[in-house]
Amino acid sequence: MANQGGAATAAQLPTSFGHELRACLRCRLVKTYDQFRESGCENCLFFQMEEDHERVVDCTTPNFTGLISVADPTRSWAARWLRVGKFVPGCYTISVSEALPQDLQNMCEEERVPYVPPRRV
Repeated sequence: MANQGGAATAAQLPTSFGHELRACLRCRLVKTYDQFRESGCENCLFFQMEEDHERVVDCTTPNFTGLISVADPTRSWAARWLRVGKFVPGCYTISVSEALPQDLQNMCEEERVPYVPPRRV
């Protein structure tokens, strides 16, 4: 969903909960592969995943643990604890097991957006 200024007000909810789910390696937003390919990541627009198979594969992972739905990230203690309190409402994973590739970490740095690598890689 987007407001009049074009900014996302909420992320797409996953259309299925099977093996096709993937999590963004930067913000941990969970959607299906097709959803990432169609509309990218609502929190990480600079990755430009739309219509780019390789970018979706590089920026997301099917290897994650747990799932939480966040309706109001600014008021949710769980969202703040998971460090997704400043992201759009949506479904997030508790943790990912892979790090973002170095070139994409560099892109985060250039865009001045924080990236916190997983504790155990």
